[in-house]
Amino acid sequence: MLTGADGRELDDEFLRQANPLRRELLAHCYRMLGSAHDAEDLVQETYLRAWRAYDRFEGRSSLRTWLHRIATTACLTALETRGRRPMPTGLGSTSADPSADLAERTDVPWLQPLPDAEADSTSDPASIVAAKEGVRLALVAALQHLPPRQRAVLILRDVLKWKASEVAEAVGTTTAAVNSTLQRARAQLAKVSPRPDEVAEPTESEQRDLLDRYLSAFERKDVDALVRLFTDDIVWEMPPYAAWYRGSADVANHLANRCPARPGGVLLVPVRGNSQPGFAQYLRDPADGTYRAFTLQLLTLTTEGISHVANFMDTEVFELFGLPLTRESPAPDRESPAPARESCAPDREFCVPATEKPRTF
Repeated sequence: MLTGADGRELDDEFLRQANPLRRELLAHCYRMLGSAHDAEDLVQETYLRAWRAYDRFEGRSSLRTWLHRIATTACLTALETRGRRPMPTGLGSTSADPSADLAERTDVPWLQPLPDAEADSTSDPASIVAAKEGVRLALVAALQHLPPRQRAVLILRDVLKWKASEVAEAVGTTTAAVNSTLQRARAQLAKVSPRPDEVAEPTESEQRDLLDRYLSAFERKDVDALVRLFTDDIVWEMPPYAAWYRGSADVANHLANRCPARPGGVLLVPVRGNSQPGFAQYLRDPADGTYRAFTLQLLTLTTEGISHVANFMDTEVFELFGLPLTRESPAPDRESPAPARESCAPDREFCVPATEKPRTF
C-alpha cells in the first residue's frame, strides 16, 4: 500500500483519478511508437512511475498533464533503442509491378494498427477528438518519419494542443527550442502526409453504402465493381510484404491474379481500427472447411471513393483485435440466424455482436 508523508493511503486515490485516463495515454504512446503492444508496455511503465511518485505530486499541473509528461519521457527513452515502424510506402520504394513475385520482409518492424476500443478516451471532448483524429493510420505512419523528439513535440503541440511552455517542460528543453522543433516537424510532415482538412470524408450514410458495396463486390469477386469504388490513385499496402501498389489498374491486376479470395471461400468480419472502418478476412481451408485468419484491412474513405487499403497480413493482428484465428463455416442458409457466439473478446466494442451472422464473399 502506497502511503504519503501524512499517513494517507494513496493507492485508491491514485487509481480513481488515473484509470479514466488510461486509454488516451495508450493512444499517446501508440502515436509515439507505432506499436500497440509497445504502447501497452509503456502505459504500464507510466503508471508504475506515477504510482511511485504520486505522494510527491503537488498538483501544479493537472493529473492528465502530469501522466502525459511521464509517458512522453518513457517513450523517448524507449525510442533510443528502437527504430521507426513504417508502412511499405514509407520504405522509399516506388509502386511495385503487380505481376512480380511478393517478397516478405520479416526484418522490418512494421507499423501496427490500433483497435478503436483501445483508443477511446474519457468524456472530455478535447480528449475524444485527439484520441480519434490523432490515431489515423496516415498520421501515425507519417509521424514515423520524424526523429523521436520532433515527434513528441508535434504530438504534444498539434494533437494534444499543449502550450509551448508545457511541452518544453515535458521534453526538457526551452520554449524557443520547442517552437523551432515544431516548425521543422511540421515541414517534414507536410512532405509525407496530406493535411487532414484536405481529405474530405463521406457522410455516415455514404460510408455505410460504400462499405456495403465493397463487401458485396468482394463477395462476388467482382474486380470491376471494386475498381468503381476506388479512387484513381488508390494505394494498396500489405505489410509484411514490401511491395505496394498505386492506381486502380495495378490494384485490380493484383486482386484478379494474386488475391486468393474466391466466391464462397472467405468470411468477412467488420472491425474498426485507427478510427477507420475495416474487415477481418478469413480464407476457407478446402481440406476441412475451417476458415483461417488471412488479413485485416483498414480502409480510408473519401467523398471520391476508397483511397487507401492497408492489409495487415500478420495474424498476430487478429489477436490484437481480439479475433479468433479460426472460425467455423457459416450455416448454408445465409438468411437464417447464425448460432450465438462471440466474434471476438466480449469487452471489445468493435466486435460483431454474437447474434450477427458474418457476411461472406
